[in-house]
Amino acid sequence: MLKWRGNPWAVLATLSLGFFMTLLDLTIVNIAIPNMINGLGASLDQTLWVVSAYALALSVLLITASRLGDMRGPRNLFAAGLVVFTLASVACGFAPDAAALIAARAVQGLGAALLVPQTMTLIVSVFPASRRGSALGVWGTVAGLATLSGPTLGGVLVSAVGWRWIFLVNVPIGIVALALTFLVVPDIRPSRAHRFDLTGVLLATATLFCLAFGLQEGERYQWGPGIRALLAAGAVLAVGFLLHQRGRQDREPLVPFALFKDRNFTVMTVLVGLVSIAMLGLVLPFNLYLQSVLHMSAMKAGLVLAPSSLVSMALGPFAGRMSDRIGGKYLLITGLALYASGILAIALIAGPATSWYAFVPATLLTGLGVGCIVAPMTTEAMRNVPPRLAGAASGVNNTVRQIGSVIGAAAVGALVQGQLSAGVSAGRSYSAAFLSTLHSTAALPVAVLTAGLLACLLIRNHTKPRTPATAPAPPASSMRRPISSGVVRDRGTMSGMTTNRKGHAA
Repeated sequence: MLKWRGNPWAVLATLSLGFFMTLLDLTIVNIAIPNMINGLGASLDQTLWVVSAYALALSVLLITASRLGDMRGPRNLFAAGLVVFTLASVACGFAPDAAALIAARAVQGLGAALLVPQTMTLIVSVFPASRRGSALGVWGTVAGLATLSGPTLGGVLVSAVGWRWIFLVNVPIGIVALALTFLVVPDIRPSRAHRFDLTGVLLATATLFCLAFGLQEGERYQWGPGIRALLAAGAVLAVGFLLHQRGRQDREPLVPFALFKDRNFTVMTVLVGLVSIAMLGLVLPFNLYLQSVLHMSAMKAGLVLAPSSLVSMALGPFAGRMSDRIGGKYLLITGLALYASGILAIALIAGPATSWYAFVPATLLTGLGVGCIVAPMTTEAMRNVPPRLAGAASGVNNTVRQIGSVIGAAAVGALVQGQLSAGVSAGRSYSAAFLSTLHSTAALPVAVLTAGLLACLLIRNHTKPRTPATAPAPPASSMRRPISSGVVRDRGTMSGMTTNRKGHAA
């Protein structure tokens, strides 16, 4: 394994293992809810908290964890996150009751928050700019694949071996990822001491908790005074956080405002939130329709969505390379249009007795769309971000992604419950009421994707410069320079250079 230490693609494979687990656990649980209710004797409210506790902890702690990675080294935080996440997965798999499972899921969310921001930081550090688009394309593909394949893999595991294995399956993956982390991932350390902004961390944590909790639990508490007060407090705290950050822009802020001077980063930050809303806006009601209206098993419902995951997985790396060559603007516009068209097709095809194979063309369309979106979206967001700001950029990007998921789940949950209750109360059958609800809720992801498409018109497109055929080779001395992003503690190849223990090119 020593020859792979520091190899950028070996590093990417290791990071992708950990990243895949954390995002998979956002969606894999949804399809197992009925089985968990029966297996634990839990109420629906308790079981929904199994989903919410993980998403809440992950959303709240991402920005703080990204800063800790800058201070202590991203490899160390990634490894710590793997340990916490894997041990918490064991606790989830053997949880004796709903309370224990909810607590273990919150710890899982902590582990995920520790490792997720470090993945993008390490990718930016080990890949040269000329190959970073392909690498981030693979990273983005892993994100899309994990989100979409959750219901499919969850359905197979629940039907074959039981719901507890949706957690226990993480254990061997986590062990392998942890071993590879110390074998191949370079220990990049900051070249100077960093300050820890305790006030900013507390404000960010409180802000994200109020907003995430209020949005997740609003429907459950009927958007009463307590929820409205929580959301209002979140808004006030957000203003306080931004004012505090403005005063620290020359003293290592949690969110450097310089990031948003890059138009593409700003547009992609908005887009990643919109796409997260759209994904939840499709997956949640469609899963419920397949199981409650068409009476499919968890496994069969998951397999109906499999074409989308497979196409996205196949197309994603290609889209990442294409974004390096021709820029991501037109790939994104095409992908958003295809994704919205696929969602519309699913809504139009859905009926009281639709055959599973009727959905194949529509799910293939959504897979094409996601494949064209996720990789270029990540590549364009990080293309111009300097390595010293990669941790902060990753924290912002992933926080917006998770908040988008929370908003999407809250919005579609409110729409489904409200319209389904109204339809049944009006005397319609459950099947007819749910079909009407499915058609109405499809408007949410389509509208969000349309807004994202319009936002993409603001992107400054990137085109890979042509290298002259007669360009002289660079002098050997130009390769002998220190790595500006930090000190590398391990011997290995980074961005095409062999580094010694002092971080200088050998």
